[in-house]
Amino acid sequence: MHYDVIVIGLGAMGAATLYQLAKRGVRVAGIDRHAPPHDQGSSHGDTRITRQAVGEGAAYVPLALNSQRIWRELEAQSGEALFQACGMLMLSSSQEPTRGHGTPDFGGETAALAKRFGIEHSLLDAAAIRQRFPQFGGFGDAATGYYEPGAGYVRPERAIEVQLKLAEKLGAVLHTHTRVEAIESDAGGVRVRTGSGTLTADKAIVCAGMWTGRLLGASVEGLLKVCRQQLVWFELDEPERFAAGSPVYILLHGAADTDSCYGFPPLPGENAIKVATEQYLEGCDPDTVDRSVSQADIDALYDAHVAGRLLGVSRRVLKSKVCTYTITPDFNFIIDTHPQMANVILVSACSGHGFKHSAGIGEALAMQYCGEPGAADLSAFSLARFTS
Repeated sequence: MHYDVIVIGLGAMGAATLYQLAKRGVRVAGIDRHAPPHDQGSSHGDTRITRQAVGEGAAYVPLALNSQRIWRELEAQSGEALFQACGMLMLSSSQEPTRGHGTPDFGGETAALAKRFGIEHSLLDAAAIRQRFPQFGGFGDAATGYYEPGAGYVRPERAIEVQLKLAEKLGAVLHTHTRVEAIESDAGGVRVRTGSGTLTADKAIVCAGMWTGRLLGASVEGLLKVCRQQLVWFELDEPERFAAGSPVYILLHGAADTDSCYGFPPLPGENAIKVATEQYLEGCDPDTVDRSVSQADIDALYDAHVAGRLLGVSRRVLKSKVCTYTITPDFNFIIDTHPQMANVILVSACSGHGFKHSAGIGEALAMQYCGEPGAADLSAFSLARFTS
């Protein structure tokens, strides 16, 4: 069968794009080398932060807001709980600007965008932080905070599964456990060669995460760096500090991107909080990622980001995971037509902050394909910024 569109990679971006295309009656197929949702890429780990005022830039805010709307729509259709609006606290140990995702003053940009877009928020001093959020009482009298009540977390595996199931019900064809070997494009469309045969379509949308570079050649691969990240769930000694109403959090306590961590309140039934760090210095091979987290790395994470900062959190580990971020030189996304293949669209390299935008990006791509007016503007993510 010849398709209108083939979506390659069915993680956050791919599942959303497949669903939104199928919803519009597009003949669409999806391909994934594993069986999503899975834990081999970037879209797992139980929870992902969603924010409304996105300090990485104004182009992201409409996508984040649209995504939150879509998750509520998906919840209504599926009966699954996908989005918990528990609020977010961005906390800095001082009033000096601190970096995040390549943004020199991440907290300041976030607050400025909240004001610009009319997003509900409040700015907190150290006393207010201690009063409202006693689990963060170790940050001292110089601490400053940004609180956004409309933020929270998304359940990534559930969100992917719901969108794929709905897409199938709407006619999408899924090819899982199927490795893409090559993508060929000419005036007649695209041929996607896999280990199980060749599929053809008018267009291909590549959402392959850390495998994108190898699929799309040197002109793309040179812009992408795959970075291994570690997620650790620490058990609580004082769960009362993380009672109902506890927010997701981003803790900034230094001038470098690595001087920060982010985390989540306990999930129902779990007496543990998830804490994760970000590193962009060391790259890795997508096919040989070390999936283990050593005790030495766990100890280093706890000492650098938890001890003396997050109160009531033990060193005991419930579980740990590894995921990957595929980053670009400026930490912004790439969503554009391939420079040598006119029928191939690249939707990847989400630089560690992509999941919160994925539902909105899938909608925007489907609206663009179908010629619908009012699609969110994706022009900020063009490849042209790397060649101009």
